[in-house]
Amino acid sequence: MHPIVTLSHCTSALREGTTSSHELVDQALERIASPEGEGARTFTRVYAEAARQSAVVSDMLLAAGQARSGIEGLPISVKDLFDVAGDTTRAGSVVLQDHPAATTDAVAVQRLKAAGAVIVGRTNMTEFAFSGLGINPHFGTPLNPWDRATGRIPGGSSSGAAVSVSDGMALAGLGSDTGGSLRIPAALCGLVGFKPTASRVPTQGALPLSTSLDSIGAIAPSVACCAQLDAILSGEAPAVLRPASLKGLRLALPSTLVMDGVDAQVAHSFERALARLSALGAVVHEIAVPAFARLGSINAKGGLVAAEAWAWHRELLASGGARYDPRVSSRIQRGGAMSAADYIDVLQARAAWIAEVQTLVADHDALVMPTVPVIAPKLAETAASDEVYTQTNLLLLRNPTLINFLDGCAISLPCHRPGDAPVGLMLAAPRLHDQRLLSIGLAIETALHGA
Repeated sequence: MHPIVTLSHCTSALREGTTSSHELVDQALERIASPEGEGARTFTRVYAEAARQSAVVSDMLLAAGQARSGIEGLPISVKDLFDVAGDTTRAGSVVLQDHPAATTDAVAVQRLKAAGAVIVGRTNMTEFAFSGLGINPHFGTPLNPWDRATGRIPGGSSSGAAVSVSDGMALAGLGSDTGGSLRIPAALCGLVGFKPTASRVPTQGALPLSTSLDSIGAIAPSVACCAQLDAILSGEAPAVLRPASLKGLRLALPSTLVMDGVDAQVAHSFERALARLSALGAVVHEIAVPAFARLGSINAKGGLVAAEAWAWHRELLASGGARYDPRVSSRIQRGGAMSAADYIDVLQARAAWIAEVQTLVADHDALVMPTVPVIAPKLAETAASDEVYTQTNLLLLRNPTLINFLDGCAISLPCHRPGDAPVGLMLAAPRLHDQRLLSIGLAIETALHGA
């Protein structure tokens, strides 16, 4: 694991002339190519030549004082489910490898490039984004940066996005989040992951998992980095992110479900973080959220994800199902058993569920909970049996997916001490409260780790 630097740090260095885009990109590419590193499992495609050419353009613009944005010349990775013109989008699968190349970039990729980002490559992921573990039997599983000697899962589905940042192969990673796919790997790898309100960032050109729940955001070193990238991805005017006041900040800690099964290391880091916030004037209220306990029954037949994934995959499964990871295809196929009435039932239940939760938390500034209840599980043990795989996957997805179903926004930020196992603290709020949530996240990040 290499020292992680923020986007603003690199931008300052570029403008001061102490580094260049060419140097930053070459350094990232060298780390990707290193036989001692995780590059081969982290990236499914590397755009070395194109990245170097883009870096030359960025350096010319920087020298002329014509930077397109604050991320001009910075190396960024892109999850394998986003279209990149001239390349086939495989979404972590071998099933699509012979399909035609994309003719245009995904909207999110277009916006990053227009802002001057240098795309260094595509990152590995759970096949078709359908798991929170990050395990990929086709391209290998990038190892979590913590405790590499043991070998632990990175979290998913945006597994490569997280490891690309933790290992200095990119300064940030573009990813997606349908049930935690940005926040889970961020939490397990000690990074920040931001899931915006789904409607704020266009999904055109991103291979869908669930059209109702998919959202697009970034994994990066800090809250400010995520906010900067969110402004670009959403097409909003960049604004100065200011920390919220912690004094009197009202945080709701659900007593329902989210603390079940929390392991000792997560409990210690999370409780220590809450104690710190309370000492600085935040008010943490423990509240019951009965709706959280009902989500499992609402989704008992597979929910929106299985139904919508089945709609997209059914023809591909018929022709190439044997080439899927069976742990992915079996979950998609559950959607085939759902009727139109089942699907409509979930949509109607969701609307009532959202209204209930929003009413309950309306007098709080944000929800707070552990992003996931356990530290990164061991890869060998998790992959060894279908039962362990399934139970671990459900456990990791449990807390994050509550906020996707809420149609809310959420951020995971590290709350552990340096050297300890990474633990994520998740803040969440209802839809379109993104800017307020980011300002709260910045204040809490500063409180826990310093400015």
